[in-house]
Amino acid sequence: MELLLSDQIYSAFQKQLESARRFVWVATADLKSTYIRSEGSFRSILEVFASLVRSGVEIRLIHAKEPGTYFRREFDRFPALLESDRFERFLCPRNHSKCVIVDGKSALVGSANLTGAGMGAKGADKRNFEMAFLTDDPVHIRSIMEHLDSLTMGQYCTKCKLRSVCPDPIA
Repeated sequence: MELLLSDQIYSAFQKQLESARRFVWVATADLKSTYIRSEGSFRSILEVFASLVRSGVEIRLIHAKEPGTYFRREFDRFPALLESDRFERFLCPRNHSKCVIVDGKSALVGSANLTGAGMGAKGADKRNFEMAFLTDDPVHIRSIMEHLDSLTMGQYCTKCKLRSVCPDPIA
């Protein structure tokens, strides 16, 4: 297990996405238009996700609130995300987990949301102060995946006390 601080999280996130071969799961509370360095330039995270989907990688994105207007407009620019069954998006207002799991082999778990200031390409003087752990421990990764699977399968929906205000109940 490795402790990462602020810009180290950004670097680890980039490396994780570059190593993805089968799947990427991202859980975040806040979701904004985010850019990362990829293939020698800065690219939208949505462009990176679309490229991964086209190459056969499955993406699961779990977030707590609807993203802003700019993100939604940008999302529409990538039909691979709209049309592919390899891209799943779940909205749960109670999700405040922040993690990235790649291929069930590594997990980045910490405080950073999927935003420019959290895990994106904002400069060092604009970036949030964040902390995370990067692990390859299969026991931890399995537990995280089981928790997120339960959430995305709607296991918590029927008893949820926020269901009346949930914009898109999973179950």
